[in-house]
Amino acid sequence: MLRTTERLTLRPYRRDDARDLAREANHPEVARTLRDRFPQPYTLADARAWIARAAPERPPTTLAIAKREDDRLIGGIGVERLPDVARYCGEVGYWLGPDHWGRGYAKEALAEFVVYLFETFDFERLEAWTFARNVASRRVLEACGFRLEGITRRSAFKNGEHLDSCIYALLRGEAPTPIAG
Repeated sequence: MLRTTERLTLRPYRRDDARDLAREANHPEVARTLRDRFPQPYTLADARAWIARAAPERPPTTLAIAKREDDRLIGGIGVERLPDVARYCGEVGYWLGPDHWGRGYAKEALAEFVVYLFETFDFERLEAWTFARNVASRRVLEACGFRLEGITRRSAFKNGEHLDSCIYALLRGEAPTPIAG
C-alpha cells in the first residue's frame, strides 16, 4: 500500500490487476476523454503490457486506484515528467471506469496523488489538460486546487473532431491537504 484515503488506495500495479484493468478501461467513454495512446478497445494484452511497464517503477509515477474495501482496481493515475527546460514540471492524468464516475473518487485520488508527488519528487509545477467539454474532469481539477491557465482552441483532434483543450496547473505550495485515510 502506498497511499490511502477514506475510500481508496493508490498503489503500484500488480500482475493480478490485469483483468480488472482491462474490464474498467475497456469502455469507449473512458477512451473518449483521453489521448489516443490509450487503446480502445482495451484488451487483456494491453493491461498486461501496461502493468509490465508500470509495476517496476521506483518510486512509482503511475499508480492503480483501488477501493480500500476490497483492493479492486477501479482506475489509474500518473504523472509524466516534462523534458528539457520544463523538467521540474509534470503532466498529471487520471481515469476511472464509468461505473465509478460521479462518486468523488477522482477528486479523492487526485488530491492524495498531488500530495504524494510534491512529497516524493522535485516538481515545482503540475499540469493537467482536459478537453473543454469534459466538465467533470475540469471540476475535479478545480476542486484539487488546479487553476485554469487557458483554453487552447481546436488544439486536439479526437474521433474525427477538432476540440478545445483546457490547461490547468498547480504549483508547489498550492497543493491541497490530503484527504484523511
